[in-house]
Amino acid sequence: MDLGINDRTAVVTGGAGRIGSADCRTLAEEGADVVVLDVDEDGASEVAEEVNETAGGGDAIPLLCDLTDRDDVQESMDAVRDEFGGVDILINNAAMVDARNRIADFDDETWDRDVEINLTGTYNISKEVFPKMCDRGWGRVINMSSMAGWYGGFGQFSYSATKAAMLGVGKTMALEGAQSGVTSNVIAPNIVVDQWSDMTPDELRENVDEYFARIAEATPMRRLGSEDDVANMIAYLSSEQASYVTGQVIGVTGGIDLFSF
Repeated sequence: MDLGINDRTAVVTGGAGRIGSADCRTLAEEGADVVVLDVDEDGASEVAEEVNETAGGGDAIPLLCDLTDRDDVQESMDAVRDEFGGVDILINNAAMVDARNRIADFDDETWDRDVEINLTGTYNISKEVFPKMCDRGWGRVINMSSMAGWYGGFGQFSYSATKAAMLGVGKTMALEGAQSGVTSNVIAPNIVVDQWSDMTPDELRENVDEYFARIAEATPMRRLGSEDDVANMIAYLSSEQASYVTGQVIGVTGGIDLFSF
């Protein structure tokens, strides 16, 4: 199926990470030109190089940008517009996920960092890109949440809070862009780790750890997901075929959000 994004320009924040790099590869395979945006300059360059070595897809460029620095965001998006003419697809993927502690023991600096990167960073680039999409009359925004944002996450106070906020961010942009040809949706994935996605719960317990084994056991499909599971949904939501899908929170979960017994 032709997704209709050939020659569209996609910006993927956190593009050097596991999910972000899969997004970049999949969108480029569908013909989009991809901006691999990250604070990890070397990682972004590696992903862009990998994308450009794949014949028949869109082009990729790395872009060093600190989403918490509004001047840097503006200058970076100006450079993208100079290079490609505009941004058609924005994947708000960048986030910190390493904080684990109960509320009483949570570190104030970690809270501030996660709000600044996960939420304010999304605000900064969305404010720079989204209105121009509306002016141009076409756009796709996909905001990355998490099961922790939907249902909470024990010991993940800052991550759960910021990922829950992504639901409001995505739905608000859907309302504001609806009459301008701009859609906005939210993806809430389960744990996705490609190299472990084929392991049974027992294999995860033996080779990885108890935490991931318990998640796989709670998932009706009895396995973790892969980054490509998320990237394929992002490609669809970026497409012409998804023009009537907006304001939705879509779980890529293997059914972990279902009541099962």
